[in-house]
Amino acid sequence: MKIAVDFDGTIVEHRYPQIGKELPFAIDTLKMLQQDGHWLILWSVREGKLLDEAVEWCKARGLEFYAINSDYPEDDMPVGKRARKLNVELFIDDLNLGGLPDWGVIYQMIKEKKTFAEIYKQEPVKKKKKWF
Repeated sequence: MKIAVDFDGTIVEHRYPQIGKELPFAIDTLKMLQQDGHWLILWSVREGKLLDEAVEWCKARGLEFYAINSDYPEDDMPVGKRARKLNVELFIDDLNLGGLPDWGVIYQMIKEKKTFAEIYKQEPVKKKKKWF
């Protein structure tokens, strides 16, 4: 699966234009997704030097993306001329409706092909029989 991943507020705390602290388990989870065969695309509003800093920050932690702000790595169109819509199956972004789930939940959703609701679906509580 092709997965677009936001940077600020998703991989790191939102401190734009600086780089915030890594969100717990973000890098490890993304590397696990790559090991599972998924293609990750960094999808960020960052451009130029700020984008380069984010890419290098990830590389320093052993995370390299299939492509950056593009559907494929060979895209040589200038950033302003590229289509801003990606052809991916999933976006991981802190601005999703309802916010960003825990990275463990994100991994479980992708690995088990379940929705957030399916993971948090609670079994009905069985009522105890009364003995009177």
